[in-house]
Parts: sequence; structure tokens; C-alpha cells
Amino acid sequence: QVQLVESGGGSVQAGGSLRLSCAVPGYIYGTYCMGWFRRARGKEREGVAAIDGGRISYADSVKGRFTISKDNAKNTLYLQMNNLAPEDTAMYYCAADFGGSWCPGGYYGGDYWGKGTEVTISS
Repeated sequence: QVQLVESGGGSVQAGGSLRLSCAVPGYIYGTYCMGWFRRARGKEREGVAAIDGGRISYADSVKGRFTISKDNAKNTLYLQMNNLAPEDTAMYYCAADFGGSWCPGGYYGGDYWGKGTEVTISS
């Protein structure tokens, strides 16, 4: 089964920063919409940020604090998270070809997901 592999999670204090990385298989990278989601304990999964071709989107809750980017030479997707707050505590997932409003360029049925990396922010 295709797997995206996240790394970079951890525990930091409020106001701190983390950078999440996601290794994406070559045949997926650059072909489909890619992005980051998160699920906090007891809450539903929510989209955080996505790259679909030249279009980048962010959830309102992270605009100005988080930056999604990618390294084409490494087939890696990143999420730079600055000024972290306790409400950012969640499991963060990398995904590709997940469709929906985050990916206006199209959905091709892939639904590729990683297993997640945990982010904990203390006050």
C-alpha cells in the first residue's frame, strides 16, 4: 500500500515553531494535489493547507503562521509552523489526491495518506 511518511512532530511550548516533513513517492509527487490535515483529540479531521498546482490554500486558523512548501529535488512536502498555540495540538497527516474543495484541479481516486506525526503544544 502506498504510504506517505511524515516526520518532524514533537512537543514545544506556545510561541514555538516546528517543521513537518512528508516524503512522497515519486509517481505521486507533483502529479496530484498535496496537503496537510490534522485531527485533535475528540474532534474531526480538518484541512490545514494544500498545494494544487500553483494554488496554495490555508485554513483560516493557521493563515499567517503556517507555510506549506515543497522540495522538488527531494519529493518532500513541508509544513512550517510558527507561533504555535495549544489549539494546534493534534495528529498531523500528509495526504495526496484527496479531492474536495482543497483540490480544485481534480480528484483521481488516489486518497494517499500518511500515518501521522504528533504535535503537542504546551501553554
